[in-house]
Amino acid sequence: MPGHDAARSDDSIVALHEGRSATTLTLEQDILAKNQLLAERNRGWLAGREILALNLVSSPGSGKTTLLERTIRDLRHELAIYVIEGDQATAHDAQRIRAAGGKAIQINTGTGCHLEADMLARGLDALNPAARSVLMIENVGNLVCPALFDLGERAKVVILSVTEGEDKPLKYPHMFRASEVMLLNKIDLLPYLQFDVERCIAYARQVNPDIQVFRLSSQTGEGMSAWYGWLGTQATARQIPL
Repeated sequence: MPGHDAARSDDSIVALHEGRSATTLTLEQDILAKNQLLAERNRGWLAGREILALNLVSSPGSGKTTLLERTIRDLRHELAIYVIEGDQATAHDAQRIRAAGGKAIQINTGTGCHLEADMLARGLDALNPAARSVLMIENVGNLVCPALFDLGERAKVVILSVTEGEDKPLKYPHMFRASEVMLLNKIDLLPYLQFDVERCIAYARQVNPDIQVFRLSSQTGEGMSAWYGWLGTQATARQIPL
């Protein structure tokens, strides 16, 4: 599993800077090991209920919440979708998801830059998603820390908007390596930008040759059917009826 691999490869991800103590590195390894244990518990809980859990990761402003709103509205008669929203502050995104017809709770991390497995466990207790449903975890906007922390999800889905720059996969390789899918969002804006789509996809596959890429616009709906098709395939694999 991509998230699991990212958490296990902390030796290659956590760099030792000059003057950094071995105690600090050991503490980081201990934190990741504890998180991984809790993530496996979450994974077992989700698998026992045949819940498809996806961890949506991106930088701020990529369009994660808008993507979720449209997905919920378009699939409302086909798929039960629950959402756990992660932000440092406010409940704005959870309110938007509820307005779109989804069931959601908000987790605020304060100064934290990512969700962790114990936060997801508490969120699952509060949200109590139905068996054979889909759980979307909208992580805190950050292309660094969430790559390290497995939550127990089936896969990470990284959202990259065309307004961010095509070199993001090279600048943040661990996130794209940990993700199974890249959603290239806001393609409706391409006529107004200098963004090389093919180069961006090539960069993503340079980092992760197996990554699946879907080009879409959550505003106009262009390309969303391919994303829905992938969701349907994953749901079927978990024996979730569409």
